[in-house]
Amino acid sequence: MNSPVVLLLTTCPNADAAAALAEGALDARLAACVTELGAVKSRYRWKGEIEVAEEVQLLFKTSLARADELARFIESNHPNETPEIVSWQADASLAYGQWITAETQRPINV
Repeated sequence: MNSPVVLLLTTCPNADAAAALAEGALDARLAACVTELGAVKSRYRWKGEIEVAEEVQLLFKTSLARADELARFIESNHPNETPEIVSWQADASLAYGQWITAETQRPINV
């Protein structure tokens, strides 16, 4: 039996920006895990010119319930004017999916 999860990919201009974004998402319980995939070289068209940039790629793992909020968080806290935010739903093992769901639940204030 599988459990649905959401994977969200973004790139950051440097390691400090990547760390801040990852830590902020984890602190807010918007992601259960953020994997730093490492340095990548991106080539893209921006404002009519071909650009080449060294970036740090991040892969966020979250629950279906928190995916939209995570995307909004990244958009609001990302240093780029137009951040890459690509997401897709995936099937995880039951235990891993349950862990992601538990870790992304909002804390209950007593």
